[in-house]
Amino acid sequence: MTPYHAVILDLDGTLVDSNDAHARAWVHAFADKGFHLSFEEVRPLIGMGGDQLVPRLTGVSPGSEAYRQLSDAWKNHFQRGELPTVRAQPGARELVEELRRRGLDLIIGTSGDEAVVEALLMRADVADLVPQRTTASDVEDSKPAPDIVKAALEKLGRKADEVLMLGDTPYDIESAGRSGVRTVALRCGGDTRLDGAVGVYNDPLDLLNHLSDLPLR
Repeated sequence: MTPYHAVILDLDGTLVDSNDAHARAWVHAFADKGFHLSFEEVRPLIGMGGDQLVPRLTGVSPGSEAYRQLSDAWKNHFQRGELPTVRAQPGARELVEELRRRGLDLIIGTSGDEAVVEALLMRADVADLVPQRTTASDVEDSKPAPDIVKAALEKLGRKADEVLMLGDTPYDIESAGRSGVRTVALRCGGDTRLDGAVGVYNDPLDLLNHLSDLPLR
């Protein structure tokens, strides 16, 4: 197997415990606009970008005024009500520090809104360690479409078999797989649908303690 020279790092659920917070923010945003959806209906789709999640749950098309209003309402609820509760996953900074120490190229590859991403990187305490980003604003379609992973590969200047994705949802695994990239998945995001990952660990700290399992450069 080709040694991995770079890692694409998902953020939500992987480096910070934000998945439930995103679901609650969407529930409130939908209710504001007359869509009465439960947490249980929204939560399984967290990991997708809003351009994928909103039409699946409401039929509202991305690019429409109704979509813009829903997206703005979600951001408002998340930033005001949920962001203060978000914490780094165990070992998040330590793992990223070790990957850097080993000389791996790192990039954040997330379906999140760019402004929210920067705040979450601060919560994860890794903003200073990973200067490169690929967010939903860089691509046409968010996860599970392959666009974000492909954009990350282009920014890294690496071939797919040289790069590992670190994520926590089936949408990370699907997005990476459609780009030819293998995924290591973490359970700390709260999702058990992790089939297709080449390895599954509890959280960043657990992965840090098992890095010898992976063919890293």
